[in-house]
Amino acid sequence: MNEHRSTIRSRELGDELRHAMEKANLNGKLAAKLLGWSESKVSRLLMGYQIVNESDIAALLALCLVKGDEKDRLMTLAREYDVPGWLQKHPPFETLVNLERRATEITEFEVLRVPGLLQTGDYARALLAGSAVVTPDGIEPRIEKRLRRQDLFDRHDRPECTFYLHELVFYLPIGGPEVMSAQMHHLLRMSVRSYIVIRVIPAAIGAYGSTDGACRLMEFSHQRPIAYVEEQTAGHFMEEPDEITTYRRVFAKLANNALNEEQSRELVGDLAIRLYGEDRDGGQLAQEQLQR
Repeated sequence: MNEHRSTIRSRELGDELRHAMEKANLNGKLAAKLLGWSESKVSRLLMGYQIVNESDIAALLALCLVKGDEKDRLMTLAREYDVPGWLQKHPPFETLVNLERRATEITEFEVLRVPGLLQTGDYARALLAGSAVVTPDGIEPRIEKRLRRQDLFDRHDRPECTFYLHELVFYLPIGGPEVMSAQMHHLLRMSVRSYIVIRVIPAAIGAYGSTDGACRLMEFSHQRPIAYVEEQTAGHFMEEPDEITTYRRVFAKLANNALNEEQSRELVGDLAIRLYGEDRDGGQLAQEQLQR
């Protein structure tokens, strides 16, 4: 059987081919018939397990009427399908969304900002407005995409999520007191959901387990884990065993240093009132969340 262990790139290629087929109103059975392939070959290709032959990809793209730059991009991806890891130039949005939707567990650490999956629209807008690399006309499209990622939490097969936030996150007044207060109350609301854990690393702990900043680890039921680190102009996806082992150690150390869930809610609620006062929801909302 022409099958291999999938990589980030081969799964991304499969997702892109599936999308092209859907736009062309083709399902796997019909595509296989028109190309003279077995249905299982199409299925393995879309799942990232089929050894890729460039002529096969060209044939499938032609069948889907994919041309020009999009064809060139997918053919490049096909040539690199078996290369592990991926330093993907921004925006790696679709790759990240596809991985989040497949994940069974997501563990993330942020030292200076609220994670994208937990950001309010106003917080995201203020954060992007202060960026040196995002142009003004690029802010709203990015906000729309970032908030769309949060649809993940409405899925029946949503992942279990654990977020480690350094206490410094709450001391950076992104957008001003009202925006920060609303953002912190949003975190309190999210923290009582059964599939979301939010734990705070106290500033007083000093060295806390990660010397290189924000990171993420995603676990899957039928593929290898993937670590993700975001840089200014690229997103770095990693899947080699030694890389995953390193990030497992980082998150184990963070777990040892973080406050538990109840303590974290108490700290966030206290800081929401002490640092930013009472917004339109008032301190009562924070107190209600603390009592749950």
